[in-house]
Amino acid sequence: MSVIDADWFPSINRPSRYMGGEINAVRKDPDTVDVSVALAFPDVYEVGMSHFGMKILYHVLNAEPWIWAERVFAPWIDLEEELRRHSLPLTALESDKPLARFDLVGFSLQHELCYTNVLNMLDLAGIPLYSSERDASAPLIVAGGPACFNPEPMAEFVDLFVIGDGEAALLEVCRIVRNAKRAKLRDRQELLQRLRGVEGVYVPSYFSVRYRADGKIDAVEPRYPDYTHVRKAVLADLADSPFPMRQVVPFTELVHDRMTVEISRGCTRGCRFCQAGMIYRPVRERSPESIVDIAAEALRLTGYDELGLLSLSSGDYSCIESLLCALMDRQSMDRVAVSLPSLRVDSLSAALIRQIKRVRKTGFTLAPEAGSERLRRIINKGITREDILATARTVYDAGWNLLKLYFMIGLPFEEMADVDEIARLAREVVRLSGGRGKRYKLNISVATFVPKAHTPFVWAPQLPLSESRTRIRFIRDELKKTRVHVKWNQPEISWLEGIFARGDRRLSNVIVTAWKRGARFDAWGERFHLETWMEAFGRSGIDPDRDFMRQRTPEETLPWDHIQTGVSKQFLRAEWERAKNGQFTPDCRETCLECGVCDHRTLDPVLYTGDGALEGMEVTSAKPVEDMTLRLRLTFTKVDKARHLSHLELATVFLRAMKRADIRLVYSEGFHPMPKLSFVNALPVGVESLHESVDIAIFRDRDQGAFVKRVNEQLPSGIRITSAETIAPGEKKSKLTESHFIITTNGIQLRASELARFLDADSFPVKKLTRKGEKTVDVRQLVKSMTLASANEIGMVVRHTTGPELKPAEIVKAVFGLTDSHMSNMAVLKTRQVLK
Repeated sequence: MSVIDADWFPSINRPSRYMGGEINAVRKDPDTVDVSVALAFPDVYEVGMSHFGMKILYHVLNAEPWIWAERVFAPWIDLEEELRRHSLPLTALESDKPLARFDLVGFSLQHELCYTNVLNMLDLAGIPLYSSERDASAPLIVAGGPACFNPEPMAEFVDLFVIGDGEAALLEVCRIVRNAKRAKLRDRQELLQRLRGVEGVYVPSYFSVRYRADGKIDAVEPRYPDYTHVRKAVLADLADSPFPMRQVVPFTELVHDRMTVEISRGCTRGCRFCQAGMIYRPVRERSPESIVDIAAEALRLTGYDELGLLSLSSGDYSCIESLLCALMDRQSMDRVAVSLPSLRVDSLSAALIRQIKRVRKTGFTLAPEAGSERLRRIINKGITREDILATARTVYDAGWNLLKLYFMIGLPFEEMADVDEIARLAREVVRLSGGRGKRYKLNISVATFVPKAHTPFVWAPQLPLSESRTRIRFIRDELKKTRVHVKWNQPEISWLEGIFARGDRRLSNVIVTAWKRGARFDAWGERFHLETWMEAFGRSGIDPDRDFMRQRTPEETLPWDHIQTGVSKQFLRAEWERAKNGQFTPDCRETCLECGVCDHRTLDPVLYTGDGALEGMEVTSAKPVEDMTLRLRLTFTKVDKARHLSHLELATVFLRAMKRADIRLVYSEGFHPMPKLSFVNALPVGVESLHESVDIAIFRDRDQGAFVKRVNEQLPSGIRITSAETIAPGEKKSKLTESHFIITTNGIQLRASELARFLDADSFPVKKLTRKGEKTVDVRQLVKSMTLASANEIGMVVRHTTGPELKPAEIVKAVFGLTDSHMSNMAVLKTRQVLK
């Protein structure tokens, strides 16, 4: 039985996370598939589906007819409890197949705080945690992502890691698995022997670690003389890998809920704290002409109304201004906004801002990183206080009311004067916002710096936990009673991240111990429990501060020394020395720094500096004119899986379906235009309906018959438009007066005497808890009629009033004296509604 069919499923938080069946999700005949892959993201759906890397792999693998790549995400705590209570395995979204039956399960490790979730997902799937305990019947457990550049804390659990760009490497892994299956190879070690030859593949069981008496690593010893290190896989040109045009369109709102186009990979700036800037070298830009074409087609296939230009530093893209102008010329008429989610202070110009605000204002987050110029020189962030203030002034003057700045504390060689400079700079920036009042004009986010593998700061100590707390408290106190809102990452979470970021294989036992004691979703502040981890370290005989937070020496062996990014250790050491002296290292766009990544034959930076075909006239969108627009009332169904969609999710489904159907919606005016779409009623989650209504305004470019057919082709299963009626000009919005329901109570016998007592009553008061407190609702006045068709089926007509109401299941519960647990066994179907 699928979990979404369980009677307890509607009570799960955000059930649309687990529905599957989204637009553009891939389904295949399993009989035609040679290799099955579960792409596993160890966080909730709305986080995992925001990750672009997963979209790339889903597309690349499913482009092969012999591979079926499906998706699975970490279940939230409530679903985990139900899965364990009912002994149900963790399954993939597309086929509902248990993870244990896949050939490969590939985990995306985006950060170090997801490790307990990996173990939890393996356990829920019935897969042994340790790779040494798995036999040939178990899936091959693969991991990739930035956290894998120090794979050692997870080395005991993962069969193989893919280091670097996964597009080509994972596909080659699947080919080898396919050949092994065809040859009926049952020896797992022989399979790993074949896989270790793939560029970027690290098999941790083929290396052993020897420790010294003080706990430091003496040596990392390879088992095979021809497999002494692993060099990352690199995609030399983004054009060599097909772009995922037909991205899965989620029902639920994502953390980053927009169409994403990767405009470049890698960075040239050389910020010494930034792991991504080191491990993803060299910079590889996508051609501007292809970006414009990709964006148009991908938006058409998904229906998104926001386009994000993804890069480690979007403003550094060689021809960003002309690219943004070309995108807005092409997309502004369809009300598609463009956002640049990663911007350096010195890359944001007035021209960029003018383009961004043409449709609606998306947010601005800038990262000065450090408060003082002295510290910014140390970290190689070549911006001045004047640069920061000039950029902030430009943003505020362009009409933005809120700006976000990101800072770190605990950077190498930081002093309290540098921390004070964060508060001082924030006060200077917020003064530029103008106006008065108490409303926040500036958000600053503060996080404790975590030294990462393969960076020049890898040898630096991490700021002690107590000092992190002190410095964050200092910034908060300094900015009290200002229009600056201070947010901060919990220093305890950064502390744990730092331990795993530079940890080794001794931490595997710590991870298991913490997981067994309930550690889950450690990156979520409300789920993180420091005492659980302190107990796990204690039971494992590890002093985390002494063993992992300390300063390293350049001569000692590091846990990840056999993992090669291409950036030489000599280059990192030279940058560490330059940091000590406050010396600036130039952008490698200007001159090659010989960091070791590029061989200048097969691998070099890929840059596009000419505007070429992007030059053209600006196109502006026409304002709606009364005789050009049409108001329609759509009647539709919401049944089967779709019953689990919330009201807001349903609205998003319709808006994106309209865009995919090439229906031009009419928008409101103002700084943040919204489509003119209005539902008559908000149906409760879990309730099915054969008769719902929504009013929309569109441009007159299609007849109603073609409109219904076109939109229905773009709606998910369970939602179908049954009719479309023209609303006369000037006609007011209709009001819902009655709803007709059929309620089935599975396994509950209803007594006719209780129904008679209710119908004979003049009033039937019931307490209802609302956000504003407890309210009394007279249920008798709400119910126009109620009949008992059988011992477990009720027909009911409900009146809609201006006061508080109850859900149909709540009415049945009150009338028949049922409990909350009985409500989960009710199936509610709305059959008809009456409008006035």
